[in-house]
Amino acid sequence: MKLAVLFVCMGNICRSPTAHGVFRSYVKDAGLEFVIDVDSAGTHAFHTGEEPDQRSQAHAIKRGYDLSDLTARQMSAEDFERYDLVLVMDWENYAIAEQLAPGQHRHKLKRLTEFCKTQETAVVPDPYYKGDEGFEEVLDIVEDACDGLLEHLQARLKK
Repeated sequence: MKLAVLFVCMGNICRSPTAHGVFRSYVKDAGLEFVIDVDSAGTHAFHTGEEPDQRSQAHAIKRGYDLSDLTARQMSAEDFERYDLVLVMDWENYAIAEQLAPGQHRHKLKRLTEFCKTQETAVVPDPYYKGDEGFEEVLDIVEDACDGLLEHLQARLKK
């Protein structure tokens, strides 16, 4: 069995590439990189082809996550065919992704924060206008959620 996870935010330059990089690292550390595929996308095409925001990269690298090889892209309806889970960062992007999702695949759509173990938040807030604290908060939430997500997928793989 192989699983694929897609992380989604608005422009695919802050939150979703951060989640992509963090979860990719967790998957590799667990020895599951050949079993779990990880990707990210944005609901909008604002930054297609661009690398992640420099602030996202700088804060991620301080925690050991390299995002430099990631490139922004816009999500498509076909993503719901390819991925087992489509994890969005907030309610606005959830609504956009839900409209894009073919009916038979809507069950794959969830908020990343549904997998948080200790953080109590419904969304991963957009750090774009919040300064350093915003990017650190994103990493705190994403690390917690990715820890819970990895546990969830490991249990799913054992079935």
